[in-house]
Amino acid sequence: MTRALVTGFGAYADENDNPSGLIAQRLNGQQIDGVEIAGRVLPVDTELVHEMLTEAVDAVQPAVVVLTGVAPGRTAPALERVAINVRDFPIPDTAGRSPIDEPVVGGGPPAYLSTLPVKAIADGWRRAGLAGYVSNTAGTYLCNQVFYLARHLCRASDARVGMVHLPVTPARSVASTPPLPSVPIAALEHQVRLAVSIAARHDGADLPIGGGAIS
Repeated sequence: MTRALVTGFGAYADENDNPSGLIAQRLNGQQIDGVEIAGRVLPVDTELVHEMLTEAVDAVQPAVVVLTGVAPGRTAPALERVAINVRDFPIPDTAGRSPIDEPVVGGGPPAYLSTLPVKAIADGWRRAGLAGYVSNTAGTYLCNQVFYLARHLCRASDARVGMVHLPVTPARSVASTPPLPSVPIAALEHQVRLAVSIAARHDGADLPIGGGAIS
């Protein structure tokens, strides 16, 4: 059976109920269109996350890897196109570390592109009546770190690997002034499910559809 790894993050800063981690927990052990899901909640810790993601990839040996993280301010789920070999944290991680201009992987290439069919997934979301888009920047915090690391770990395989940034949920939105753009967690979970399913089933090149934002 095809196996997929879906990751999210635990709590950090103002994100006490991180939707990415909740979705990874919900999907763990489920099957989606014949794909067996292993869900993992990763710590917002630049050192521990490296070890835990490496162990997860080794244990699952996934054909599909969908990494998720919350990005307050995003209006819809964003399929990240590029991971860069830079850690330049705007805020400390949960251990108080703030690497500046440090590599994710010493000696690694400057960047990796997503191997998910990002245009096909975005099109699948649109056909399902769900908003979403392709983004050309995953930032330089933990989401970019795990995206780059997963691509590096899977570089010799045919695994399809990519990152999806999620908006906050309505409960988190109303705690901010002004309220942040939000999407219900059930819809976010549905979009992650679709991303896994489409990535596992899509054959050949990605769809030739224009798109790509910088946020």
